Amino acid sequence: MVKKSDVVLATGRRKCAVARVRLTPGSGNIVVNGKPMADYFPSESLCGFVNQVFTVSETVGKFDIAANCDGGGMAGQAGALRHGITRALIAYDEELRAALKKAGMVTRDARVKERKKSGQPGARRRFQFSKR
Repeated sequence: MVKKSDVVLATGRRKCAVARVRLTPGSGNIVVNGKPMADYFPSESLCGFVNQVFTVSETVGKFDIAANCDGGGMAGQAGALRHGITRALIAYDEELRAALKKAGMVTRDARVKERKKSGQPGARRRFQFSKR
């Protein structure tokens, strides 16, 4: 069990994105790659997506987050950040796991882009069939 005063480190993943999260007790500041979260993520919906973790676990404004996100796009990085924060909160307090699990935030979203196959224009798309 982690002491309540300690810093908690966790890793979250989504698509090709990886987020390394550092959770400390604080006032609710979230910094991603050295910028405030509102400046880093271009849309309000991505910020809301990340903040869902705190709403579900009822820990709004209790923790500071410092994260490094790498790889993928903005949506993938937001998903990775949410997954990393979830893992860090569970490491900090195991009792939060039930609520986060019920909301579907504990499981890593394993959906990734399917690779392009040779002889085709895309992953699933085929060239148009011509009988003659």
